[in-house]
Parts: sequence; structure tokens; C-alpha cells
Amino acid sequence: MLGCQSHKDYFDLMTQNVLTEVFLPLALFIIMLGMGLGLTMEDFKRIFVYPKAVILGLIAQLALLPIIGFGLASIFPLTPELAVGVMILAACPGGPTSNMLTYLARGKVALSITLTAVSSLITVFTIPLVVNLGMRQFAGENAALQLEFFKTVLQIAVITVIPVILGMVLHRYAPQFAATVEKSVKWLSLFFLGLIIVALLVKERTNVVSFFVQVGWVTLALNVVTMALGYGLASLARLEHRSTTAITLEVGIQNGTLAITIAATLLNRPDMAIPAAIYALIMFVTAGAFAWWASQRQPLATDEARLVAEVGGLGDRNPPS
Repeated sequence: MLGCQSHKDYFDLMTQNVLTEVFLPLALFIIMLGMGLGLTMEDFKRIFVYPKAVILGLIAQLALLPIIGFGLASIFPLTPELAVGVMILAACPGGPTSNMLTYLARGKVALSITLTAVSSLITVFTIPLVVNLGMRQFAGENAALQLEFFKTVLQIAVITVIPVILGMVLHRYAPQFAATVEKSVKWLSLFFLGLIIVALLVKERTNVVSFFVQVGWVTLALNVVTMALGYGLASLARLEHRSTTAITLEVGIQNGTLAITIAATLLNRPDMAIPAAIYALIMFVTAGAFAWWASQRQPLATDEARLVAEVGGLGDRNPPS
């Protein structure tokens, strides 16, 4: 029996190592590469062309979202590990999924892409600050695990910024190749994300039901409250419907793969990745429902009407409908 148990422990350890050291970094690399394949320098310049919507979205995502995550993790009765996992998720930027759902919702895709790109750069520096604050609050001041600031900044930059730059270089110098592989890369990234979520849930299969009971409501609340925050702020700022849709989805959808990678790879704590894994399942339902509702409010426009709607604002790069 002891021999069988030791073999099982060894298998579980090897599975965890392959997941955290191979599949997670590879999945995140592919996701960020796919983002870069659709980016140009114009996406970064738009913050100066149309600052109101971009700045509003960034404030909501980079400042208010971690505050909401902190509040929810404090209110709900979570274990320290799950509470820190919620903070890791709240510290992450939006991901390419928000761009896809913005397109399906007939929102302003260019605004969504710009927010994703800029927030992904800024959160390289803010993630270790937010996560360490969460650890001190929920895991105690003497928590053994802490993210070393400069080392973490470098690690996150390597697995996020470098593939984005590589994708942008391919987009600039091999546009036909970039356009050809972009869709395949997105589907491949979704496959890897699904594989990672399944692997995490299987590994924690004995606790998965209790995890859903404990943190499922928190991640649902984080998703719904932040989408409501984005929608409310954009509406108060009197942004037009397509910009409001983009900000709602960008603020309400976080890069779950990055959160899982930080928890399972940088911190070597797969249990802290559970909130992000559950969140990744929930967000497709809630954000998908919002995208459907928003698309019904925004009639499908002709190319000419879209051009008129974009005058004085962000130029969209929506695929022809």
C-alpha cells in the first residue's frame, strides 16, 4: 500500500510540474502572442486620440477592480489561500477574450484592444504590489510566500510582454502570415486554457465541490460587480453605447490564464489558482449574456455607418459583418 501511495504521490507531483512548468507558460505565451498578432502601434497611440474612454477604463480596471476584489475577499468566508487567489485574479488585466466578446457584442473593438494592451503593460508592475498586499492581509504578515518585486516584474514581462512584441513584429513585417495564423492561435489558446482548468480541477477533485461552494459566489460577484462598475462609469461619463459595451467587458473580464500562471508557477501554489479556474468557467456565461444583450441594442451597421460613428473617436478594425 505504501508503495502504491508513493507512486501516486510521484505521479501527482510530475503532473503538477508538467502543468505549472510547461503547459501554463506555453498557454500564456500563445495567448499573448495571439494578442500581439492583432496589435499595431496605433493601438497605443489611441490613448492620446481618445483619452476619455481609455483613462476611464484604466482607472476602473487598475484601481477600482483590486479594491472590489479586496472587499469581496474580506466579506466572504474564504480560506487564506482562496482569498489570495481572488486578489491575484483582481490584479490581472483584461485578456483577449474581452476583445472577442466586444466584437460579438458589436462594441468598440479598437477601444477594447487599446485597454487590453495598455493595461497588460501597466499590470506588469502593479501585480506584485496588489498580490503582496493580499498576502499580508489574508495570509498574515509573516507569510512565507511573497512576490519579489523586480524578479516578478521581469518574470511577468517575459511571459506577457515579449510574446506581444513578437506578435506585433510579425504583424508589422509579415502581415499576411500574422492574419493567417491569428485565428488558429486564438483557438489553440482556448484549448490550452480548457486543458489547464480541467487539470487543476482534477488535481483538486477531492475538494472541488467545496471550492465551488466557497469561492464560486465570490468569483461570480467579482465578475458581475465589475461589469456593472464599468457600465455605470461609462454611462455616467455619457460615452456612446459601443464604448460603454467595450469598457463593461474589459473591466469585467480578467486574464484568468495569467492569474493561474502567477499562482501555480510563480508562487507554486495551485490551490491559489482555483478562484481563477472557476472564474474562467463562470465569466463565459455572464459576459456572454451581456454580449448578447448589448448586441441587441446595437443594430448591425454598414461599413459606411461605422465610419461615420467613428469620426472624432477611435477607428475600429472590426471584421466585415
